[in-house]
Amino acid sequence: MNLSQHDWATQLEADENAVILDVRTADECNDGIIPNAVMIDIYKGQGFIYELESLDKSKNYYVYCKAGGRSGQACDIMGQLGFENTYNLLGGFMQWEGKTETP
Repeated sequence: MNLSQHDWATQLEADENAVILDVRTADECNDGIIPNAVMIDIYKGQGFIYELESLDKSKNYYVYCKAGGRSGQACDIMGQLGFENTYNLLGGFMQWEGKTETP
């Protein structure tokens, strides 16, 4: 499900079963991440799939990338792998106005 910046942040804040997933490259993550994000680079190909399969599918995943495209793809892949609740951040990290930290 695609969510606006505001809706994504509001829903995330109220969700006690949330996991934040950053699917950008390591270089992109060096520019900052959303606090507590798990970083799994979607460009790892099969390695990305392996790392996803190790995650708890009962959690709710709030997924972002730089602009929203790759995170949308990641949500589609996660749905195919049996993840029920994935939320794509429209506009990605470039439009994020919330807190950030250096990994």
